[in-house]
Amino acid sequence: MTILKVENLSKTYGKGSTEVKALDNVSFSINQGEFVAIVGASGSGKSTLLHMLGGVDRPSSGKVYIEGTDIYNLNESKLAIFRRRQVGLIYQFYNLIPILNVEENITLPLLLDGRKINKDHLTEIITNLNLTERINHLPNELSGGQQQRVSIGRALINQPSIVLADEPTGNLDSQNSKEIIDLLKASNKKYKQTMIVITHDHEIALQADRIITIDDGRILKDEVVR
Repeated sequence: MTILKVENLSKTYGKGSTEVKALDNVSFSINQGEFVAIVGASGSGKSTLLHMLGGVDRPSSGKVYIEGTDIYNLNESKLAIFRRRQVGLIYQFYNLIPILNVEENITLPLLLDGRKINKDHLTEIITNLNLTERINHLPNELSGGQQQRVSIGRALINQPSIVLADEPTGNLDSQNSKEIIDLLKASNKKYKQTMIVITHDHEIALQADRIITIDDGRILKDEVVR
């Protein structure tokens, strides 16, 4: 079943002589439960594409459908709610709230939504992320790998349909990178979540079911790996 559909997506920054086309008429679809890697050189448009898929930035033209909803047909408040409930975002630089501890950072999307915390689900996530002994720690008391685990927990707590990860291992050593990718793969399999990972690391890309290569804002290749 198709969970994500992108139609003729374009994004242009600036005007006239300063105009830059970050995305140029991109179209593709992704099925529920797929693990997809999006790769490309710096400036190729892959991060811009991820932001469009996650409803973080509006395209200049084109459509993004998530579970049949045209997300850019929603007003800002409805889009924010949809994004919080249906999309999990994992950033390279963690984006944790410095004054909140591990549990508070993970449960923040639920608290913003005024929803009750499922303690069993929270315990399962914290255990799987190996953060049980760090639950009351602040971000500055954690290693880079631990901070990235917290950001993964925050992305998963709402049990979103799609998880988008932007260079999730970009700041980590090889051992932590492997552990983070293993965690994402495990979540993909256990919860049947659609996982889309932006990466410049070829070894990480090869862990995916499918690799989409972006160059100059266009899809250069779209290959099924397994």
